[in-house]
Amino acid sequence: MSSIVIYFSRAGENWVDGGIRHTDVGNTERAAQIIHDLTGADLFKIEPVVPYPENYDECTAVAKRDQQTNARPEIKSYPKHLDKYDTVYLGYPNYWGTMPMAVFTLLDGCDLSGKVVKPFCTHEGSGLGHSMSDVRKMCPGADVRDGLAIVGSAAGDSVEPIRKWLNK
Repeated sequence: MSSIVIYFSRAGENWVDGGIRHTDVGNTERAAQIIHDLTGADLFKIEPVVPYPENYDECTAVAKRDQQTNARPEIKSYPKHLDKYDTVYLGYPNYWGTMPMAVFTLLDGCDLSGKVVKPFCTHEGSGLGHSMSDVRKMCPGADVRDGLAIVGSAAGDSVEPIRKWLNK
């Protein structure tokens, strides 16, 4: 069996080191790439049909509204042949204390029963929030392991913390 990194990440304006900065690659994508490099896992990026705005303030407003309405934004595709994977690394930025609602959309459409699910999130001070309990609720029948919280601005330099987490 093999593993896959399923992640949501957003480039554009992001909160980095106490201020808003433009990033060409999202922080969670940087962490997902490190996991791919260390494990050889396949990569799958969750992409909403209607992308979140590049402007930071607009993005957070949309993310908050989506969460308050329990929205399920349509996504472009789902990973194929999930049955061939025994481990799923699930990555996302912390949006208002949990996963972006596009990740909920994906989890609604995928059965991860019998799989090991290892969540990881990027954040700028809020850690995993309550995302671990949300992942457990969304993945009944999966073996959801301890998550890893990565400070987003340090995601590109997080090889060692990721390696330690992978080896748990």
